[in-house]
Amino acid sequence: MDSFSVLIVDDEFDFVQTLVKRMRRRNLNAYGAASGEIALAHLAENPVDVVVLDVRMPEMDGIETLRAIKTRYPLIEVVLLTGHASLTAAREGMGLGAFDYLLKPTGIDELLFKLQDAYEKKKNQEKKIENLKEAIETSGGSEN
Repeated sequence: MDSFSVLIVDDEFDFVQTLVKRMRRRNLNAYGAASGEIALAHLAENPVDVVVLDVRMPEMDGIETLRAIKTRYPLIEVVLLTGHASLTAAREGMGLGAFDYLLKPTGIDELLFKLQDAYEKKKNQEKKIENLKEAIETSGGSEN
């Protein structure tokens, strides 16, 4: 598995700590944040490839956080974590650009596969942008 960076955002401290440790054991650069506000502050200083985001959090919920992430960092892929009670919010999140959502509790292997897929999508988007930039630069003097 390619090494990439993941930010786990959830208000359940023990859950975040455990998940970060498990991700690091699998050679991912994993970080944790206990709220949407902390996640956005982290992203401003430390870009990541994928965010795992709990939908139900106090104050700034997952949907608000997703909206802010996609506005500021549109290439970051976001995987939502939700309980049964917030499937409607998860579907709303998909409409806002979330990569996918998983129901809590989710197995580590399922989460890792989803993160890898999200990272591959981000890499492909970055490659398309780079190819477009190169194409524009090569046609630099053209008036078309």
